[in-house]
Amino acid sequence: MRAEHSHLSAARWRKSTHSDGGDSNCVEVADGCAGVVPVRDSKAPDHPPLFIPNNAWASFIEHLTR
Repeated sequence: MRAEHSHLSAARWRKSTHSDGGDSNCVEVADGCAGVVPVRDSKAPDHPPLFIPNNAWASFIEHLTR
């Protein structure tokens, strides 16, 4: 899901705790966006992020932690 991301110019991105910690596989997320979790590749921070609906992100994380 892609959406307008101009409001993310001041976002505080953080490496996902579910990223493997290596330098080459880093997923970053931004908190505080109503209804969605913005996700981007840390190696390409200027590319538009993906906006994942909160319920889909929660299901994804639940699947990872099984």
